[in-house]
Amino acid sequence: MELTQYRYELKFLLNPYDAAVLKKQLALVCSLDPHSLSDELSYEIRSLYFDDAKNSAFDDKVNGERTRKKYRIRMYNTDTDFIRLECKHKDDIWTYKQEQTISLDLCKKLIKKDHSGIEADGPLLRQFLLDARLFGLKPAVIVEYKRLAFTYPVSDVRITFDEDIRSGRYEYDFFKKNISSFSTDLGDQVELEVKCNEFIPDHILAILGSVDKCRQALSKYALAYQIK
Repeated sequence: MELTQYRYELKFLLNPYDAAVLKKQLALVCSLDPHSLSDELSYEIRSLYFDDAKNSAFDDKVNGERTRKKYRIRMYNTDTDFIRLECKHKDDIWTYKQEQTISLDLCKKLIKKDHSGIEADGPLLRQFLLDARLFGLKPAVIVEYKRLAFTYPVSDVRITFDEDIRSGRYEYDFFKKNISSFSTDLGDQVELEVKCNEFIPDHILAILGSVDKCRQALSKYALAYQIK
């Protein structure tokens, strides 16, 4: 039986200037994500979040529940050849993520809530289909943003900078190249995410501590869903 790998996850808000300083410093000691498009942009992410009939995932976040989970479908650079179904589990600062690559046809069926004839060939898909039947999972909101990602092998450190976080609150075509979207309340602030298995090496901690930042319990889903 595969053991669940929990990881630390901390989130911060930065102004664009401090974000630029950190990027330059981290580039000296970390590697860019191997799938990066350039030194300035690793990839563009688009996610479609699901919630149940009671909007429990949203309410759990807003109410500050310690443990929670949410489902999403994600693709990169609007490339429909690689789509993942994911479920992110959260327990305070600990997280773990289940993920499974799915086909475009299967993705469309999940979005349309057409579960007939689906062969649940993995534990994540089986759980998604069960939760869909029990709780009425439905598409809730599209979120898209630009990410620059750094990695460091010790403790599997991953540091990401997410910018231009936008909400497709009233957009229903996940596969359209250019969706109608709205800026979130973050404006031009940059979301910094720091993840690791056990610890962050001292020299990376020193870099992260070189600029002012505000730790926040951010949720892109909640930010995007609140758009009116």
